[in-house]
Amino acid sequence: MMQSKKDIATLCKENGLRLTGPRRVIMKVLSEATDHPDVVELHRRVNAIDRGIAIATVYRTVSLLQEKGVLECHTFADGRARYEPAHQEHHDHLIDVETGDVIEFRSDEIERLQEEIARKHGFSIVSHKLEIYVKPLKAKVQRRGNRPPAK
Repeated sequence: MMQSKKDIATLCKENGLRLTGPRRVIMKVLSEATDHPDVVELHRRVNAIDRGIAIATVYRTVSLLQEKGVLECHTFADGRARYEPAHQEHHDHLIDVETGDVIEFRSDEIERLQEEIARKHGFSIVSHKLEIYVKPLKAKVQRRGNRPPAK
């Protein structure tokens, strides 16, 4: 899902961005992410590699990468700005309202329906994003010890 470090680094070079040591670490973490980290989570991961990188550096770097079109920012219902590499194949998102987990998916059927609806209303789609907020079908029952749930 995520672009490789080389891809992000190449995009940075193409956009005239210097590849400083901290930026390399931040790009490494982003390229290895399988989720959509916010800046706080990104900083936590970066700090595990290089404790000298300040959260302000992470904020500045993601802002710059977003401005240059290297990163895309998503703000889901929890209000946190989360990041993923831009220029990926189109996909939509399921957001688990209980955990905040974001699941990427693609559905040709949904894409077809969106086109059909736009056309019926006299439009063609220029851009769109679909965020579906979900919760697990089965409630997770937390048990104490090995006792069966009360009836």
